[in-house]
Parts: sequence; C-alpha cells; structure tokens
Amino acid sequence: MTKSPLTLYLAAPRGFCAGVDRAIKIVEMALDKWGAPVFVRHEIVHNKFVVDGLRDKGAVFVEELSECPDDRPVIFSAHGVPKSVPNAAQARNMVYVDATCPLVSKVHIEAQRHADAGLQMIMIGHEGHPETVGTMGQLPEGEVLLVETPADVARVAVRDPAKLAYVTQTTLSVDDTADIVAALQARFPAIVGPHKEDICYATTNRQEAVKAMAPKCDAMLVVGAPNSSNSRRLVEVGARAGCAYAQLVQRADDIDWRALDGIKSIGITAGASAPEVLIDEVINAFETRFDVTRELVETAQENVEFKVPRVLRETA
Repeated sequence: MTKSPLTLYLAAPRGFCAGVDRAIKIVEMALDKWGAPVFVRHEIVHNKFVVDGLRDKGAVFVEELSECPDDRPVIFSAHGVPKSVPNAAQARNMVYVDATCPLVSKVHIEAQRHADAGLQMIMIGHEGHPETVGTMGQLPEGEVLLVETPADVARVAVRDPAKLAYVTQTTLSVDDTADIVAALQARFPAIVGPHKEDICYATTNRQEAVKAMAPKCDAMLVVGAPNSSNSRRLVEVGARAGCAYAQLVQRADDIDWRALDGIKSIGITAGASAPEVLIDEVINAFETRFDVTRELVETAQENVEFKVPRVLRETA
C-alpha cells in the first residue's frame, strides 16, 4: 500500500533547555557522588519519562521536605522553592543541592531587591505552579500579589500604587504576558518592571519557532507533559498563530490518528522538559504511516550552558 505524502515541519529550538539539562545532570551526579537513594523535592522537571528514568536510577521523589530523612541528600527541583525550604533543611543539618534554574533564581533575586527598596511585588504567573509558589515564597506572606489575567489587574488591592514592581513566571506565553503588563502599566503608571525580560530565552525561542511553523501546518503536536507550563503555552501559541489542530502529547502512543486523517502537513515541537528521544519516537510514528518529507523551521540557535553547583563538581 502506498503511503500518503506528508510534510513534517520540525521546530528549532525545541525540547530540553539549559536549565532542565542542568537539573537532570544534578540528580545524576548526586547519585554518582552519594549513591542511592537521593531524595528530590517535587518532580525535578515536569516530564514523566525523565522522572521515571531517574527513579529507576535511585532518585526518590517527594512533595515535601518532611518526607525526607535527615541522613540522605535532597535536591530542590528546577522550578525553585520558597525560602522556608532551604531554611528547614539547614535547621535539620541536611545535605541539600539546589537545582533551581538560574533564570528562575534571577527572578528570586530581583523580587528581593525590589522588596529591599520598599516596593510591593506583583507576580504574573499561574496559581499553584511550583515556580510561582517558589517565587512568592522568597518574601513574607502578603508581600507578593499574584495576577493571572488582565481582569485580575483591575481587582488587585495594593498597599501604595506608587511603590510597586512586577516579576513574571519564566514559562508564560509572551503575548499573554504583554497584555497583563500593559494592564499593570495602565493602572499603575509608576510600576517598576524587570531590568531584563523574566520570561526565559528558551520559552521565548520555542514560542517564536511555533509562530513561524503554525501557519504552514494542517496540524501541530507539542511533545510534553500536561503539568508542563511551557508545553501547554506552546499549544496555545500554535492555535493562535493559525494552526487549526494543536495538541499536547506525552509520547507517540498518545497521538489521535483519526483526528489527523487527511492531513498534508504536520508541525512537531516539544516543551523545554521533553527529551529528544520522545520527539524521535513521534517522528518515527509518522514515518511508519506516511511518506514523510522533513523540513526544519529554525528561528534561533541556542548555546547556553549552566554550571552544576560546586558541591557536585568536587570529588567525594
């Protein structure tokens, strides 16, 4: 049976970013240095395949520090943690390694700097997301107010409209965030913004590649986990950029082939915590069913690398 022709547009950049790469490396190096088990507070990155792979090597994933024994190392996830978490680890004399992405740490430092200058913080982010919880937890209760939409901006009750600053979650939609920032600036003209954009380079680059790819595609798949903020934003960006069918899949088994019946072109990208092996698996699934012609849609090149903490670079 002859296969139908299909143009497969592959977004670049896609998949792992430097912060995710570093976080996974931290868990692997901790296991090499201290042996199993090593405890990890929250999923190190939001991807089941990655987490399961590290669990097989001896990582134990927990939600709270209280679930960890005093005598085993604990790693804090790439999303960052409230200040109370390392403080509690220190109080228990625990060995801990902070795998917070350096670009998230930058937002933490920024929030503290603004607070030290007497400014109340507004955070643009998703309620309950670990990165938002971690950033808001850098300052005392009530010092950081959360907004998720322009409508929230109209309702937020601030201490002094003349003494405000804002930060954002690093994995948001660039366009959605711009609308919220505009609403903040309209209501609070004196509000101070980040010195440099908080939304990280990897999130921005992946969204730009999707915007370039989406108008060419009958359908688009984003390889990523349902609890991955940046992956879900890619689906939204693809739909908004003109792709009639944009869906999130964790791996090839999740593809709804009936929904793709009759397509002539497909776009494929992946969230920042999705490994290349899962992207290859999805591509192979299409090559099994179609006569595929691949086209790369590259909008940026990334060569960012973050060092792992010194404690892991030192030999035992």
